Amino acid sequence: MTRAAGPRAGARPRLRRAASPGAVEARRAHTRRVLAALEKMYGRPEALPPKDPLAELIFTILSQHTSDLNRDRAWASLWQSFASWDEVARAPRRAIERAIRMGGLAPTKSRVIREVLEEVKRREGSYTLDRLAGLSMDEVERYLMGFKGVGLKTIRCVQVFSLGQPAFPVDTHVFRVCRRLGLIPETSDFEAAHRLLAEVTPPSETLVFHLNLIRHGRLVCKAGRPACERCPLRPECRYGRRPLSRRIPAAH
Repeated sequence: MTRAAGPRAGARPRLRRAASPGAVEARRAHTRRVLAALEKMYGRPEALPPKDPLAELIFTILSQHTSDLNRDRAWASLWQSFASWDEVARAPRRAIERAIRMGGLAPTKSRVIREVLEEVKRREGSYTLDRLAGLSMDEVERYLMGFKGVGLKTIRCVQVFSLGQPAFPVDTHVFRVCRRLGLIPETSDFEAAHRLLAEVTPPSETLVFHLNLIRHGRLVCKAGRPACERCPLRPECRYGRRPLSRRIPAAH
Protein backbone atom coordinates (compact mmCIF):
# COMPACT_ATOMS: atom_id res chain seq x y z
CA MET A 1 0.00 0.00 0.00
CA THR A 2 1.46 3.36 -1.00
CA ARG A 3 1.51 6.37 1.29
CA ALA A 4 0.94 9.97 0.41
CA ALA A 5 4.21 11.84 0.31
CA GLY A 6 4.85 13.81 3.48
CA PRO A 7 7.13 16.76 4.08
CA ARG A 8 10.83 16.20 3.55
CA ALA A 9 12.83 15.43 6.65
CA GLY A 10 14.03 18.64 8.16
CA ALA A 11 11.76 20.77 5.99
CA ARG A 12 10.42 23.86 7.67
CA PRO A 13 6.64 24.27 7.89
CA ARG A 14 5.24 26.92 5.58
CA LEU A 15 4.11 29.92 7.60
CA ARG A 16 1.59 32.55 6.58
CA ARG A 17 3.50 35.68 5.68
CA ALA A 18 2.37 38.61 7.80
CA ALA A 19 1.09 41.57 5.82
CA SER A 20 3.25 44.67 5.93
CA PRO A 21 1.99 47.63 7.99
CA GLY A 22 1.53 49.57 4.77
CA ALA A 23 -0.61 46.83 3.22
CA VAL A 24 -2.79 46.57 6.32
CA GLU A 25 -3.27 50.35 6.42
CA ALA A 26 -4.23 50.36 2.74
CA ARG A 27 -6.84 47.70 3.45
CA ARG A 28 -8.13 49.73 6.39
CA ALA A 29 -8.45 52.82 4.21
CA HIS A 30 -10.30 50.78 1.58
CA THR A 31 -12.61 49.42 4.27
CA ARG A 32 -13.34 52.91 5.62
CA ARG A 33 -14.29 54.12 2.13
CA VAL A 34 -16.62 51.17 1.60
CA LEU A 35 -18.08 51.62 5.08
CA ALA A 36 -18.80 55.30 4.40
CA ALA A 37 -20.34 54.57 1.00
CA LEU A 38 -22.64 51.90 2.44
CA GLU A 39 -23.69 54.19 5.26
CA LYS A 40 -24.52 56.91 2.73
CA MET A 41 -26.69 54.39 0.84
CA TYR A 42 -28.41 52.66 3.77
CA GLY A 43 -27.87 54.80 6.85
CA ARG A 44 -26.93 53.30 10.20
CA PRO A 45 -29.20 50.30 10.75
CA GLU A 46 -30.06 49.24 14.25
CA ALA A 47 -30.09 45.65 15.38
CA LEU A 48 -33.07 44.04 17.05
CA PRO A 49 -33.20 44.33 20.85
CA PRO A 50 -30.54 41.98 22.25
CA LYS A 51 -31.51 38.50 23.35
CA ASP A 52 -29.78 36.67 26.16
CA PRO A 53 -26.78 34.62 24.94
CA LEU A 54 -28.55 31.25 24.86
CA ALA A 55 -31.55 32.66 23.02
CA GLU A 56 -29.25 34.37 20.51
CA LEU A 57 -27.33 31.14 19.99
CA ILE A 58 -30.50 29.17 19.18
CA PHE A 59 -31.90 32.07 17.12
CA THR A 60 -28.73 32.11 15.01
CA ILE A 61 -28.90 28.35 14.49
CA LEU A 62 -32.44 28.82 13.16
CA SER A 63 -31.21 31.58 10.81
CA GLN A 64 -28.81 29.32 8.93
CA HIS A 65 -29.59 28.80 5.23
CA THR A 66 -32.96 30.51 5.35
CA SER A 67 -34.55 33.94 5.05
CA ASP A 68 -35.09 36.30 7.97
CA LEU A 69 -38.86 35.85 7.55
CA ASN A 70 -38.69 32.05 7.81
CA ARG A 71 -36.24 32.27 10.71
CA ASP A 72 -38.63 34.56 12.59
CA ARG A 73 -41.55 32.24 11.86
CA ALA A 74 -39.57 29.24 13.15
CA TRP A 75 -38.58 31.16 16.29
CA ALA A 76 -42.20 32.19 16.97
CA SER A 77 -43.43 28.65 16.32
CA LEU A 78 -40.83 27.22 18.71
CA TRP A 79 -42.23 29.36 21.53
CA GLN A 80 -45.82 28.63 20.58
CA SER A 81 -44.98 24.94 20.96
CA PHE A 82 -42.86 25.07 24.13
CA ALA A 83 -42.90 27.25 27.23
CA SER A 84 -39.24 26.95 28.30
CA TRP A 85 -35.84 25.65 27.27
CA ASP A 86 -36.42 22.79 29.67
CA GLU A 87 -39.51 21.76 27.68
CA VAL A 88 -37.57 22.01 24.41
CA ALA A 89 -34.75 19.88 25.81
CA ARG A 90 -37.14 17.19 27.05
CA ALA A 91 -39.30 17.12 23.92
CA PRO A 92 -38.94 14.40 21.28
CA ARG A 93 -36.79 15.55 18.41
CA ARG A 94 -39.70 15.10 16.01
CA ALA A 95 -41.69 17.64 18.05
CA ILE A 96 -38.90 20.21 17.80
CA GLU A 97 -38.55 19.44 14.12
CA ARG A 98 -42.27 20.06 13.53
CA ALA A 99 -42.10 23.34 15.44
CA ILE A 100 -39.25 24.78 13.36
CA ARG A 101 -40.05 23.17 10.00
CA MET A 102 -40.80 26.49 8.25
CA GLY A 103 -37.20 27.59 8.91
CA GLY A 104 -35.74 24.85 6.69
CA LEU A 105 -33.26 22.07 7.50
CA ALA A 106 -35.44 21.15 10.47
CA PRO A 107 -33.95 17.65 11.03
CA THR A 108 -30.43 19.07 11.31
CA LYS A 109 -31.37 22.16 13.29
CA SER A 110 -33.53 20.23 15.75
CA ARG A 111 -30.61 17.90 16.45
CA VAL A 112 -28.17 20.78 16.97
CA ILE A 113 -30.60 22.61 19.25
CA ARG A 114 -31.08 19.52 21.41
CA GLU A 115 -27.33 18.90 21.62
CA VAL A 116 -26.64 22.55 22.49
CA LEU A 117 -29.24 22.54 25.27
CA GLU A 118 -27.90 19.27 26.68
CA GLU A 119 -24.36 20.66 26.71
CA VAL A 120 -25.46 23.93 28.33
CA LYS A 121 -27.24 22.02 31.09
CA ARG A 122 -24.21 19.79 31.59
CA ARG A 123 -21.81 22.72 31.85
CA GLU A 124 -23.93 25.30 33.66
CA GLY A 125 -26.45 23.24 35.63
CA SER A 126 -29.34 25.14 34.04
CA TYR A 127 -30.39 26.54 30.69
CA THR A 128 -28.47 29.79 30.72
CA LEU A 129 -25.31 31.23 29.18
CA ASP A 130 -25.50 34.53 31.04
CA ARG A 131 -22.00 34.12 32.43
CA LEU A 132 -20.61 34.71 28.94
CA ALA A 133 -21.26 38.40 29.54
CA GLY A 134 -18.31 38.43 31.92
CA LEU A 135 -15.85 36.80 29.50
CA SER A 136 -13.48 38.28 26.94
CA MET A 137 -14.00 37.74 23.21
CA ASP A 138 -11.36 35.01 23.12
CA GLU A 139 -12.89 33.27 26.14
CA VAL A 140 -16.37 33.36 24.60
CA GLU A 141 -15.02 31.91 21.37
CA ARG A 142 -13.20 29.09 23.15
CA TYR A 143 -16.29 28.29 25.23
CA LEU A 144 -18.73 28.15 22.32
CA MET A 145 -16.37 26.30 19.98
CA GLY A 146 -16.90 23.27 22.20
CA PHE A 147 -20.53 22.92 21.06
CA LYS A 148 -21.28 20.58 18.16
CA GLY A 149 -22.78 22.37 15.19
CA VAL A 150 -21.67 25.81 16.35
CA GLY A 151 -19.21 27.53 14.02
CA LEU A 152 -17.35 30.81 13.98
CA LYS A 153 -20.11 32.83 12.27
CA THR A 154 -22.65 31.71 14.88
CA ILE A 155 -20.25 32.58 17.69
CA ARG A 156 -19.63 36.04 16.22
CA CYS A 157 -23.39 36.63 16.06
CA VAL A 158 -23.75 35.81 19.75
CA GLN A 159 -20.85 38.13 20.53
CA VAL A 160 -22.02 41.16 18.56
CA PHE A 161 -25.82 40.88 18.88
CA SER A 162 -26.17 39.58 22.44
CA LEU A 163 -22.95 40.50 24.25
CA GLY A 164 -22.20 43.80 22.51
CA GLN A 165 -18.66 42.74 21.67
CA PRO A 166 -16.93 44.18 18.56
CA ALA A 167 -17.18 40.92 16.63
CA PHE A 168 -17.68 40.70 12.86
CA PRO A 169 -19.83 37.80 11.62
CA VAL A 170 -19.20 36.72 8.02
CA ASP A 171 -22.20 35.12 6.36
CA THR A 172 -22.55 34.26 2.67
CA HIS A 173 -23.64 37.80 1.69
CA VAL A 174 -20.76 39.44 3.56
CA PHE A 175 -18.30 36.91 2.15
CA ARG A 176 -19.45 37.42 -1.45
CA VAL A 177 -19.53 41.23 -1.32
CA CYS A 178 -16.16 41.52 0.43
CA ARG A 179 -14.46 39.19 -2.08
CA ARG A 180 -15.82 41.21 -4.97
CA LEU A 181 -14.81 44.49 -3.40
CA GLY A 182 -11.30 43.20 -2.76
CA LEU A 183 -11.58 43.57 1.01
CA ILE A 184 -10.45 39.95 1.24
CA PRO A 185 -8.59 37.84 -1.35
CA GLU A 186 -10.71 35.77 -3.73
CA THR A 187 -8.93 32.68 -2.39
CA SER A 188 -10.02 33.33 1.22
CA ASP A 189 -12.13 30.82 3.07
CA PHE A 190 -14.65 31.79 5.75
CA GLU A 191 -12.19 31.39 8.63
CA ALA A 192 -9.65 33.66 6.94
CA ALA A 193 -12.40 36.15 6.06
CA HIS A 194 -13.37 36.48 9.73
CA ARG A 195 -9.78 37.20 10.70
CA LEU A 196 -9.00 39.58 7.84
CA LEU A 197 -12.16 41.65 8.16
CA ALA A 198 -11.83 41.93 11.94
CA GLU A 199 -8.30 43.20 11.37
CA VAL A 200 -9.41 46.19 9.28
CA THR A 201 -12.89 47.07 10.58
CA PRO A 202 -13.12 49.77 13.29
CA PRO A 203 -14.49 48.06 16.43
CA SER A 204 -17.26 50.65 16.79
CA GLU A 205 -18.48 49.89 13.25
CA THR A 206 -18.63 46.09 13.19
CA LEU A 207 -22.39 45.82 13.67
CA VAL A 208 -23.30 48.59 11.21
CA PHE A 209 -20.84 47.28 8.61
CA HIS A 210 -22.12 43.72 8.96
CA LEU A 211 -25.76 44.72 8.55
CA ASN A 212 -25.12 47.08 5.63
CA LEU A 213 -23.04 44.49 3.77
CA ILE A 214 -25.88 41.98 4.14
CA ARG A 215 -28.38 44.51 2.83
CA HIS A 216 -26.14 45.37 -0.11
CA GLY A 217 -25.66 41.68 -0.91
CA ARG A 218 -29.40 41.11 -0.96
CA LEU A 219 -30.42 44.21 -2.91
CA VAL A 220 -27.54 44.95 -5.29
CA CYS A 221 -24.52 42.62 -5.13
CA LYS A 222 -26.53 39.44 -5.64
CA ALA A 223 -24.89 36.09 -6.15
CA GLY A 224 -26.12 35.32 -9.64
CA ARG A 225 -26.71 38.68 -11.32
CA PRO A 226 -25.16 41.59 -9.44
CA ALA A 227 -26.43 45.01 -10.48
CA CYS A 228 -22.95 46.44 -11.05
CA GLU A 229 -24.25 49.10 -13.44
CA ARG A 230 -26.19 50.83 -10.63
CA CYS A 231 -23.85 50.14 -7.74
CA PRO A 232 -22.28 53.24 -6.14
CA LEU A 233 -19.45 51.03 -4.86
CA ARG A 234 -18.23 50.20 -8.34
CA PRO A 235 -15.21 52.57 -8.15
CA GLU A 236 -14.07 50.58 -5.08
CA CYS A 237 -14.89 47.17 -6.58
CA ARG A 238 -12.38 45.10 -8.52
CA TYR A 239 -15.18 42.78 -9.64
CA GLY A 240 -17.40 45.57 -10.96
CA ARG A 241 -14.55 47.19 -12.90
CA ARG A 242 -13.83 43.99 -14.84
CA PRO A 243 -15.19 43.46 -18.34
CA LEU A 244 -18.26 41.23 -18.29
CA SER A 245 -16.31 38.42 -19.93
CA ARG A 246 -13.90 38.28 -16.97
CA ARG A 247 -16.41 38.35 -14.13
CA ILE A 248 -16.26 34.93 -12.52
CA PRO A 249 -19.46 33.57 -10.92
CA ALA A 250 -19.72 34.01 -7.17
CA ALA A 251 -18.91 30.93 -5.13
CA HIS A 252 -21.69 31.86 -2.68
